[in-house]
Amino acid sequence: MSDMSKIKVGVVGATGYTGVELLRILVKHPHVTIQAVTSRAEAGLSIASLFPSLRGLIDLKFEDPKTANLTNCDLVFFATPNGIAMQEVPALLKAGVKVIDLAADFRLKDANVWEKWYNMPHSCSDLLKDAIYGLPEMNREKIKKASLVANPGCYPTAIQLGFMPLIESGVIDLDDLIADAKSGVSGAGRKAEVNALMAEASDNFKAYGVEGHRHLPEITQGLSSLANQAVHLTFVPHLTPMIRGIHATLYATLTKKTDIQALFESRYKDESFVDVMPKGSHPETRSVRGSNQCRISIHQPQGSHKVVILSVIDNLVKGAAGQAVQNMNLMFDFPEISGLDLVPLMP
Repeated sequence: MSDMSKIKVGVVGATGYTGVELLRILVKHPHVTIQAVTSRAEAGLSIASLFPSLRGLIDLKFEDPKTANLTNCDLVFFATPNGIAMQEVPALLKAGVKVIDLAADFRLKDANVWEKWYNMPHSCSDLLKDAIYGLPEMNREKIKKASLVANPGCYPTAIQLGFMPLIESGVIDLDDLIADAKSGVSGAGRKAEVNALMAEASDNFKAYGVEGHRHLPEITQGLSSLANQAVHLTFVPHLTPMIRGIHATLYATLTKKTDIQALFESRYKDESFVDVMPKGSHPETRSVRGSNQCRISIHQPQGSHKVVILSVIDNLVKGAAGQAVQNMNLMFDFPEISGLDLVPLMP
C-alpha cells in the first residue's frame, strides 16, 4: 500500500493500558482511520469520557465486540487478555482482515508449550505455524508479508534486542545466559490486584516468577531460532515502584575476542528504534518513557570475558502498543516511523 492511503483499523479490548496507549498513537497516525473500538464492559460509553487524555482526538464510543463490524476493517488489533484473540482471529483472517495480537495467543509455535504456560487449550493451534513473531529487528521481511502478527511481550523485547547481536555473531556461550529484568507496575495490566495497590507496590522492590515466568519460553524460542540451536537462559523478573519502564540487565560469557561496542553499533545502525549508546553509558527507563525507543549500552567490566548489556524500553510502547504500530506500518508499506516519532517524556 505504497500510495499512502488511509487504512481502517479496529481495536478490540481498548480499556486496558496497552489499549489506550494504542489509541494515543493511532489518533495521530497519518495513515489510519479508527473504525471501531470495542469493550464488553464499557459498550456505549464515549472513549473520551473514560480517557479524558483523548478528548478532542476521538469521538467514537466503545462498541460491544459481538455487534462491532470488525470485518469492515483492514486491520484489527487485539489488546485483550490471553485466550481471547484465538477465538476470533480465524473468522477475521477468512474475511481478509489482517490481525496483530498484543497478547500471547500466537507467540509460541508449539501448542503444547503454550497450554503448559497459559493453562488453557489453544482453540486454533493450526494458525501458530502461520503467525509471524512481530519483532521487526528480527523478522522485518516476514512481517511485511504477514496476515497475522504475534506482537512480542515487553520483557522479551528488551531481552532479545539486548542479546541478538551477540547470538547472531556467535561470540557467546549459549549455555549460560542471564536476564535480570525489572518492570513498572503497568506491566501487570489495568486491573484491581492487591499487589498493584499503591500501598503495596510503592516503596517496595521484589522479584517474582523465579521458578518460571510465562515470557521465558517466548524468549528462549526467539533466541534459539537466532542461534539455530538450544540456548539456556536464567530469567528473573522484578517489580519496581514505577508506572512505566523495563530495565533488563543481561549477562553473557564471551567465547571470542570481540569489539562488542562496534558489533552492536553495526547491527543496529539502520534501526530507527534501537539506540546503541556510547561506551560506558547507563541508559535510564525515563529516557525512553512514552517513546518507541530501546536504548542499549554494552559493558565489559574490568575487561573480563563477561559482557553486561543494559537494555531499557517503555513496556507500553516498544514493549506493546508502539511495536504493534511499527508492525502495522511494515504490513501496509508505510514508513516504519509513521506515528511513532514520539519524544520521550522528561522528567
